[in-house]
Amino acid sequence: MMEILYLFVSFFASVAGSICGIGGGIIIKPVLDAFGTLEVSAISFLSGCTVLTMSAYSVVKARISKDTAIDFSVSSYLGIGAVTGGIAGKALFQYLRSAVNSTSLLTAGQSILLFFITLAALIYTLRQKHIRTLQIKNRVSCILIGLGLGFLSSFLGIGGGPVNLVVLYYFFSMGPKTAAQNSIYIICLSQISSLLLTLSTGTIPPVPVLLLAGMGICGILGAALGRRINRRLKDQHVSRLFICLMVVILGICLYNIARS
Repeated sequence: MMEILYLFVSFFASVAGSICGIGGGIIIKPVLDAFGTLEVSAISFLSGCTVLTMSAYSVVKARISKDTAIDFSVSSYLGIGAVTGGIAGKALFQYLRSAVNSTSLLTAGQSILLFFITLAALIYTLRQKHIRTLQIKNRVSCILIGLGLGFLSSFLGIGGGPVNLVVLYYFFSMGPKTAAQNSIYIICLSQISSLLLTLSTGTIPPVPVLLLAGMGICGILGAALGRRINRRLKDQHVSRLFICLMVVILGICLYNIARS
């Protein structure tokens, strides 16, 4: 029964993540934490792999169908920074995991950080019309911004989340649907590096293989459905869905903090 819930969460998160560009991990990670049936490292790994399949499918499908709004001159350098930041975030997580004896304390710390990041993203989104945005093109600046994105997504095991979108809104003046595609591309690069680091260091946590495969498949199926829905939605509809998801995530984070 619990495995079915995991698959449902993965599918729903991948649909929403594909539509909004949040990756899905921002939903998967806190929800699976709330279930409390797996270790925090296992949840982060399952979440990251699901987000990787979702984002990889989305990027490849968009390229094949020539229906892509990815600005490679910007997002490729953000991705380079995200890869480097992702390695640093993964290393810090592994260090804290070995240094902190309490799994619940580590989960609570992640939940608190995720809560404030999501809250800041929600406030920005609600005030977005009153905020003057930038249009950065400098490659070094893109790499440095990407460093921060990759670090947070890897450390929290969320694959990107609302941080990517807010950064793309503010620093690069992208609309919701354009930002969604660029965010997924950055997430894909970041998750590839995170997985390669995990494999190379031999720090793969014990996870049920069938569950891992099932969540990966749900990531692909969710991405396929999310892409179809996204094409039919207007920018304002994507923004509203993004706001609703952030409110739900805030509630789950508060639950996880209280439970820890």
